[in-house]
Amino acid sequence: MYNYPLVKGGLLNRLFGGAKTLNISNILDGTQKTLGIINQAIPIVYQVKPMFQNAKTMFRIADEIRKPNLQTEKTEINIPKNKPIFYI
Repeated sequence: MYNYPLVKGGLLNRLFGGAKTLNISNILDGTQKTLGIINQAIPIVYQVKPMFQNAKTMFRIADEIRKPNLQTEKTEINIPKNKPIFYI
């Protein structure tokens, strides 16, 4: 009824069949590639870290800018006429 493919070898042979190509050279190549990526990523992390730390402050400043200015009271200064004005 169902067409199952013919499995060559056992389950353990399929799982551990890739272990035959595992050698020191491949391990060292993979380690070297991983360390190269880490060496490139570390400076990026140090550059981005302050931006995330200051994001809270930036949002606080943006909220303050959006608030309406409540100090719109006008003060009137009465200057008497016919008297000299002294500027300090």
